[in-house]
Amino acid sequence: MDSVEKEKAALILGIETDARAEAGKIIEEAEKKAAEKRVYAEKKLESMLDGARQKAAEQAEAAKKKIISGAELEAKRRSMHVRDAAIRDILDLAEKKLYTMNDNADYRSVLASWITEAAIGLDAESAQVNASEKERPLINDQLLSAVVDRIRARSGRQVKLTLSAGLPLKSQGVVVTAADGRTAFNNQVKTRMLRKQREIRAVIYDALFGDDRKGQ
Repeated sequence: MDSVEKEKAALILGIETDARAEAGKIIEEAEKKAAEKRVYAEKKLESMLDGARQKAAEQAEAAKKKIISGAELEAKRRSMHVRDAAIRDILDLAEKKLYTMNDNADYRSVLASWITEAAIGLDAESAQVNASEKERPLINDQLLSAVVDRIRARSGRQVKLTLSAGLPLKSQGVVVTAADGRTAFNNQVKTRMLRKQREIRAVIYDALFGDDRKGQ
């Protein structure tokens, strides 16, 4: 009887020992897996944080570039506005200066140059010259004769010029019209400035802002 009880006790002890060993293995495995999951979770979280930081940095850089680009564009727009305003002011002053030259003794030579340019551009054998009411008295036979000589010297052509019998022009400058009335060359101040606007603007721009452009 005692041997049976001993065997039974030994069997139970063996089972308990095996159970504890198995339980220990299970707990150890569970802890190992839990630790691995914690490491994975930490790595994943860190990766997500790195991604978020990178995205935030990229967005911040993009926002910075956008702000800088907008500021540069606005500065350029304002600079161009200031320059255009300055050029317009100078053109207005030039036009007013030409208007005040009507009373200057040298203004006849200015008219002669304008009439010469217009007559050569018109390329007609006979033409009439018209100007504003204030300028017409300055255009006499002597001035027209001098212009004819200039045209012949420059182009080799003989041109007949007379003062127009029509109404005076409303604005400063001259208009040379072919005798048949079909063609005309407008050399009034406003038209001249429009025609040569690009050249005039380039000269003014270089004079005012040439140093800025070299520094860029």
